[in-house]
Amino acid sequence: MTDEGGPLLPAFYAAPAGTKRRAWADWWLLLHVPYTLWHLSYVAIGAALSPRFDGTRLTATLISFFLAVGLGAHALDELQGRPLRTSIPSSVLVAVAAASIIGATAVGLAGLARIGPGLIVFIVLGVVLNCAYNLELFGGWLHNDITFALAWGAFPLLTSFYAQAEMINVQAIVGGAFAFGLSAAQRALSTQARMLRRRVDSIAGSITYNDGRVVSLARPQLLAPVETALKAMAWSVVALAIALVVHRMTDI
Repeated sequence: MTDEGGPLLPAFYAAPAGTKRRAWADWWLLLHVPYTLWHLSYVAIGAALSPRFDGTRLTATLISFFLAVGLGAHALDELQGRPLRTSIPSSVLVAVAAASIIGATAVGLAGLARIGPGLIVFIVLGVVLNCAYNLELFGGWLHNDITFALAWGAFPLLTSFYAQAEMINVQAIVGGAFAFGLSAAQRALSTQARMLRRRVDSIAGSITYNDGRVVSLARPQLLAPVETALKAMAWSVVALAIALVVHRMTDI
C-alpha cells in the first residue's frame, strides 16, 4: 500500500495548492509567520520576566528581532538550496537579508546610549549566530539542533531581558532554559515535517493493529500529529507572551 505520491506544499502555512502564486504568497511563506511570531514571543516573555518593564524598549527589541529573524535569517535560509521553492530573485533575497540584518544592528546600536555597552555583546552574538547558522559557515559546524535552540529560543529571551533590566539573573537563565527546551522540541518536530513535505516522494507500507485492522501509511497521516503539535505550540506560546505583557503593562 502507498500514498498518492507527488510533491506537497513546502510548509503547512504555504498558499493553498491550486491557487495562482503571487508575490505576496512567496513573501508570506518566506516570513514563516507562525514561527516568526513564536520566536518574537520569546522577546516578549523575556521583557515580561524582567524586574523592570519598558514598552519602548520592548518595541525596539521586537523590531530588531523581526528584522533579523523574520526577514534576514529566512532570506538567507532560502538562498541555501531554495527549500521553500519561492520565485523571489536571489539578488532580492541578498538585498533583503543585508538590509534587515543591518537594520536590526542599527536598532541595537541606537539603544546603547540608554542600555549601556553590555548590549554590544548581544548585538555581535546575534549577527554571528544569524549569519553562521543560516549560511552554514565554518563548514556548517553551527548549523545544528543545539545552535537553533540557543539562537532562536534562549537568545531572544535573554537579549530582551537584558534590554529591560541591563543585567542577567537567575530568572533570566531559567527563562532562557524554557525557551531553549521549547525551541528544541520545535526543531525536532519541524525537521520531521520538512522531511515529509520536501524530501519524500511517496511512502509504502501499512500498520496492523492487534485487533486485526490494517491501515495504509501515507504522508498526510504521518504529518498530521507533527503539524498539529507545531500549530498548538505556536499559538500557545504567543498567547502566553501576550498574557505576560498585558499583565506587566497593567501592573505598572
